[in-house]
Amino acid sequence: MIDGLHHVQVSCPPGSQDALRDFYGGVLEMTELAKPPLLAARGGVWFRRGTAEIHCGVEEDFRPARKAHPGLVCADVDAVAAACSAAGHDVSWDDNFPGFRRCYVYDPVGNRLEFMQAI
Repeated sequence: MIDGLHHVQVSCPPGSQDALRDFYGGVLEMTELAKPPLLAARGGVWFRRGTAEIHCGVEEDFRPARKAHPGLVCADVDAVAAACSAAGHDVSWDDNFPGFRRCYVYDPVGNRLEFMQAI
């Protein structure tokens, strides 16, 4: 009944869009998407790279997702980890998922992201 995943939405506090642009657009080299006008009025920012789309939506009573996370497939997880580390983001490796090399990074507002590469 489900044919795919269009996007994942993570929350962000008001005023965090520039920091998110620096991270998702700069560090992760994702393309910023123009939001539809009615949704743009709500704030936030959207990004895409390949088939992965992340929508950062403003939440007034923001609390970062410290456990829940999108799992983002990478061709070179070491390169993603190195880019995140070079930009000052801690990288935490986890080899408990058979068949994948993976790590976790928190975005600038504290949301957890998982980067994974099939091995």
